[in-house]
Amino acid sequence: MSKMDALRAMREAKYEAARAGRSGSAATPRTRPPVAPRTSQKAAPAATDEPKAETDGLCGHRNMSGRTCTREHGHAAKSHRYS
Repeated sequence: MSKMDALRAMREAKYEAARAGRSGSAATPRTRPPVAPRTSQKAAPAATDEPKAETDGLCGHRNMSGRTCTREHGHAAKSHRYS
């Protein structure tokens, strides 16, 4: 049997299984497994996760490597300058 014949046979078997599942048989509906409810939701303050920049009027935005933006706070430029 060639590769294409095998693929055709698998496709036809899948089609027949789907067709048999639709007609007459009482198939069980698919349901999601139950999920345990969360018992408590701790809202960790963001200030403790990362230290804020010094209060010298800098933007303080951090990039992925941890560098901080050296532009003034609230700058209009779309990009940041990291150092």
